[in-house]
Amino acid sequence: MKTFLYVFLVLLVILWAIGFFVYALSAIIHSLLIVALILLIVINKK
Repeated sequence: MKTFLYVFLVLLVILWAIGFFVYALSAIIHSLLIVALILLIVINKK
C-alpha cells in the first residue's frame, strides 16, 4: 500500500508539472502572437 501511495504521489507531481509548463507555454505563445500582430501593424503603416 505504501508503494502505491508513492507511485500515486509521483504521478500527481508529474501531472502537475506538465500542467504548469503547458500553462506557462500557452502564455508565452499568446504573448508572441500579440507581439507579431503589433509588428505587422507597424510594418504596414510605413
